Amino acid sequence: MKIYLATGNKNKKKEMMELLPEHTIVIPSDENIAFDPDETGSTFYENSLIKAKALYDIVHCPVIADDSGISVDALNGEPGIYSSRYAGPDFMHGKPDGKKISQDEQNQFLIEQTNQVEKSGNFPKMEYLHGNRSCHYTCAMVLYCGPDRLFVAQETFEGSLIGSISEAAGTGGFGYDPIVYLPEYQRTVAQLSADEKNAISHRGKAVKVIKKIIDDLYKNN
Repeated sequence: MKIYLATGNKNKKKEMMELLPEHTIVIPSDENIAFDPDETGSTFYENSLIKAKALYDIVHCPVIADDSGISVDALNGEPGIYSSRYAGPDFMHGKPDGKKISQDEQNQFLIEQTNQVEKSGNFPKMEYLHGNRSCHYTCAMVLYCGPDRLFVAQETFEGSLIGSISEAAGTGGFGYDPIVYLPEYQRTVAQLSADEKNAISHRGKAVKVIKKIIDDLYKNN
């Protein structure tokens, strides 16, 4: 079945193709569709729904959209939904002109900010699964089949932020993956194979839920 993926991120398309190999995954740029909705939601779910509905209104076919990001506990869950726009301590929710900095800069800023909190000892009061540097990814995924038929899955993926940018490791994955360490694997997310990551990641777990729904809805297609 042909499913549209509401993203311009080719890395996300690649992951989705690995997770749903029996379906044809198409992103807007594959069909020269102009697609850049304003993500004005205050939660991962709200942003994923905005993207899903916006693309569905164009293609009128099943759409999957996700909104995901990294939350660092020591930073009160920042950058969260602003992960792709995060530009350091002065621009936690993105620069006013909308320009994004490189992923390498984002990674370095995030580590430096966390280091400053750790040095000061001024931690927010919350549960820390992996010590003072605990963090997690969140993925809210929407399968949008029409205004009266939509389905949502939200999952997390727990880890710990490395202590220095010099410790960044791995060439797999994308985004913040090289700086998120998994104590149980003794590797960063970027050091996992695609199969390993897809089995345990926030997006991989959300897709499993959505895949079952797709199979149930379109079993005869």
